[in-house]
Amino acid sequence: MKGLVILGSTGSIGRQTLDIVRAFPNEFNVVGLAAGLNVELLKEQIEEFRPRLVWCTSEQHRGLLPDGVTLTPMEEMVCQPDADLIMAATIGSAGLVPTVRALENKKPVALANKEVIIMAGGLVKSLAGPDGGTLLPVDSEPSAIWQCLRGEKEDVRRIIITASGGPFRTSPMEDMEKVTPEEALNHPTWKMGRKITVDSATLMNKAFEVIEARWLFDVPWDKIEVVVHPQSIVHSMVEFADGSVKAQLGPPDMRLPIQYSLFYPTRLPNQQIPRLDTGLSHSLTFQPLERERYPCFGMAVEAGKKGGTYPAVLSAADEVAVELFLQGRIGFMDIYRTIDRVLGDHTSSLGSSLDEILAADHWARVRAHEVAESLPAPTPVSRST
Repeated sequence: MKGLVILGSTGSIGRQTLDIVRAFPNEFNVVGLAAGLNVELLKEQIEEFRPRLVWCTSEQHRGLLPDGVTLTPMEEMVCQPDADLIMAATIGSAGLVPTVRALENKKPVALANKEVIIMAGGLVKSLAGPDGGTLLPVDSEPSAIWQCLRGEKEDVRRIIITASGGPFRTSPMEDMEKVTPEEALNHPTWKMGRKITVDSATLMNKAFEVIEARWLFDVPWDKIEVVVHPQSIVHSMVEFADGSVKAQLGPPDMRLPIQYSLFYPTRLPNQQIPRLDTGLSHSLTFQPLERERYPCFGMAVEAGKKGGTYPAVLSAADEVAVELFLQGRIGFMDIYRTIDRVLGDHTSSLGSSLDEILAADHWARVRAHEVAESLPAPTPVSRST
């Protein structure tokens, strides 16, 4: 049995990872569970899976955990001898240090946390390989690319990342200033956590996937493209030198890429995961990306290209801005304005060390709050029924 540590066990990816564990009860021993504020769910998970190690990032909630659990910080949990596989499914920068420590200890990391490789792509990639741990992409688009590249060693002409376009793909541009958190969280095809759902509405998540693909698959920036695919059935494509295109297709369900990472390189049947029904009539459409509709996309890709500590600042400022938007403290388009100003105020360093990256992350969070406070308060929106 594989000893499994799940960082972010109460989030969307963490919960679905435990669905896979339930489907294969003889394959995994849950060694550790780490979560944030959802202590009630964490308690239920502890009762069901009996992990040896537990962590709750909220200090004030730790006293609510069951008696007898061994509280172990995430960066220590991932280094345990019986931790055979790490599922990094935390939100934002919280997963950076644990992922680095796991890779340093030669552990395979199933990486669902985009922000880790956005913040520290060079550092993380340097720790993965023959002398370190292994990175196993979990996010649906990187997983699709990973699967398409399996058995292919060279001659990649293009990586084509698909984007649903989010809930505002066809909305009038003048309405974007009035978007409410409830509307931004109403994704047309995927059921995800709150932060990534808002990132899907701004298309920040797709810029993150471009940066992620650059590091994970070692391809030049100009070989990575994004197209809008509203049906969310083609999860990404790879074109090769001879013009052949491989695509990975499936219903929009994260359990398939999660399972692929947990069992790689083996594929196992799981009746709980929906299959693509070819008996149905499917319309698959692809459209160019309207960059003016999604200003976060171009801004974020440019930050990725600049390198240094700009990507860490990008990630941190986005995390702050999205949370402030969800709290109703800034408007939807203020997410872009906040991040853009923070990036403009930043003086980058090389970003080659963990200390540099963490310092940039801290600076960006403070600056993002300052910028947001200087913006006009969002106007309350009254929707007619």
